[in-house]
Amino acid sequence: MTAAIIWLIVGLVLVVAEVLSGDFVLVMLGLGALAGAASAALTGNPIIDVLVFGVSSAGLIILARPALKRKLLSGTDVRTNTDALLGTTAVTISTVNSAGGQAKLAGEVWSARSLTDTEVIEPGTTVTVVEIAGATAVVSSSP
Repeated sequence: MTAAIIWLIVGLVLVVAEVLSGDFVLVMLGLGALAGAASAALTGNPIIDVLVFGVSSAGLIILARPALKRKLLSGTDVRTNTDALLGTTAVTISTVNSAGGQAKLAGEVWSARSLTDTEVIEPGTTVTVVEIAGATAVVSSSP
């Protein structure tokens, strides 16, 4: 029974350590160690326990890890913060040129400047956000 407790402790430590690495390797090894703990509790044969650990860990790393990583990384195409504002429209509330101006963007008043030095955008014009430079929206009146 002490072997099962040791396997259990090792498994839990590896699963907790996964929080620091985030690469889904330690959690797979931790789950393999938990399978080894179950084997130790049932059989008490250390050779079988090590085989169960090895086979289950290898299987999880080869089969489950790639699917988990794909699932985790598939959600990374969601744009957040200022990246989510790129390509959206705004309405100028003062004259906007290369030196500055203001536009209403996402319900808030932003400092704005035109994309090109020669472009002057009159108030009330719908513009497209091309870039966010610090706290300034770089906008263009052409689509």
